[in-house]
Amino acid sequence: MSSPPLPRRTLVTRAAALSTVPAIGALAGWGAPGSAAAETTRSGGVASHEIALGTQRLQRSGAGRWATGRLDTAAYRMLALTWTGRAPGLRVRTRSGGRWSSWQALRVLHDGPDTGSREDAGRRGTDPLWLPEADGVEVLVVGRRPGDLHLVLLDPGSRPGDARARASIPGGRSGAAQEDSDEPARKKPRRSPRPRLLSRKDWGADGSWRDGKPVMCRTIQQVHVHHTASGNDYSRGDVPAMIRSMYRYHTQSLGWSDIGYNFLVDKFGRTWVGRAGGPGKPVRGAHTLGFNNTSVGVAVIGNFETSGVSGKAVTAVVKLAAWKLDKYGRRPSGRVRVYSTGSDKHPKGWVRLRVIDGHRDTNDTACPGQSLYKKLPAIRRRTRKRAKRYGGTG
Repeated sequence: MSSPPLPRRTLVTRAAALSTVPAIGALAGWGAPGSAAAETTRSGGVASHEIALGTQRLQRSGAGRWATGRLDTAAYRMLALTWTGRAPGLRVRTRSGGRWSSWQALRVLHDGPDTGSREDAGRRGTDPLWLPEADGVEVLVVGRRPGDLHLVLLDPGSRPGDARARASIPGGRSGAAQEDSDEPARKKPRRSPRPRLLSRKDWGADGSWRDGKPVMCRTIQQVHVHHTASGNDYSRGDVPAMIRSMYRYHTQSLGWSDIGYNFLVDKFGRTWVGRAGGPGKPVRGAHTLGFNNTSVGVAVIGNFETSGVSGKAVTAVVKLAAWKLDKYGRRPSGRVRVYSTGSDKHPKGWVRLRVIDGHRDTNDTACPGQSLYKKLPAIRRRTRKRAKRYGGTG
């Protein structure tokens, strides 16, 4: 009989405290004296390697620079780094197919639960990086050298259904009756319909990673648009594995109660249910620091600082935003007065923001990437048009 899952804060505390546990196949080349410790776990089909990069592992490589050197590792597909306190400057290069990549900077992850909330474990991290299968890594720290830096390597594996995933939640009717209502459908449309969705089961969510029951917002005032910054070179069959990896990272490495986003959209135009609690309900996410309490967070999978966003992905965002906002009578093209619980851009208090905005409008971040951010005016117009077509609020 398996043991019950540990409380989320316990898991994060244990990961942060690693210093002498021997690696279990995680780092093939880390057997030398003074090597950093690693904890390898496998559950939900995901192999997770958490490696403490202490002062012995990070060696000075110049003024204000520390590096690990090139390291052999077990196979992985997603990489991230975590720490506590002020963010360091972080760069990595990785080895795939026997060849080392060029250096690339890792951005600080600005998605997250509100400060002081139940799921705020106090640990920070980078945006996760999705890669071709890799078996080596080198980490460079520029500036402050943190004492509790951890390298996270994730191998989500693959499931037979990953490549064949199809929407298991059909599109809703365009009347007043929706999936969360017992009211009979009306002949005259009253709301924007629910788009087709892929469920948590479709991407392989392991329910034991969650911590606690979903928390509901009292209302929905906004849709915050994000990108995952994880990379654009992925196939249809990669997407469930990518989401499983993000879920593992958010819950087990950062200590959140669930995956942060309410929904995720891929470049093929598919919409995936993220956080548990029911897609038709006002589930509070952990996606926009200071503004989670009355909003929905949708993340488009990819990095749109370096690439354009697909038309199919934009259309999926429009359909999702129309459905979620129309249920609460919000004007997709308008502005709304919302309460900030405190972010790195807006202190506590009331602020007026777009009903559909980009993550950079609420936090000090480049998210959702310049090319996706430039699409927001068109997304607002199209969402308004769709809402009016079904008799909703335009």
